[in-house]
Parts: sequence; C-alpha cells; structure tokens
Amino acid sequence: MKIINDNEFKNIIGRRIKLARTNCNITQSQLSAKLETHAVYIDRASISKIECQKRIVTDYEVIAFAKILKVSLNWLFGLE
Repeated sequence: MKIINDNEFKNIIGRRIKLARTNCNITQSQLSAKLETHAVYIDRASISKIECQKRIVTDYEVIAFAKILKVSLNWLFGLE
C-alpha cells in the first residue's frame, strides 16, 4: 500500500522527540545507539529528519522513543 501525504509535515511528534532528547542531554547519535537496544534501527540522519518532521514514524518506533526518552505516548502526541 502506498502512503500518500500531501502535507508538508510527515509526523506530529518530531518536535517533542527533539525536546525530550535535548532534555535528556543525549545526541542524535546516542539516541540512535539506544534505539538499537530496542531492535529499532534508525540512523542519526533519519532521527534528524524525524525531528524536522520530514520522515514518517512507525508505531513501534514511537513506542521505542517514548521508552528511551522516558516520556509517555500521550506527551509525545501532545495530548498532555
């Protein structure tokens, strides 16, 4: 199935991921390494694209980000 997204932004959690990452004082490269421990393989450049809302984030990636960054899913989605 092809995903069609006419919006400029590909996700709604990118800014929150960046905020949580900087609050944890970890780099994009460090975050990439931590994601690997959860069997989620996203390189530093892709994390940058996610934070700039230029890349889609899958459900299992969102869960891994929340666990690693110690934030709730609701917070990532701006619901709290």
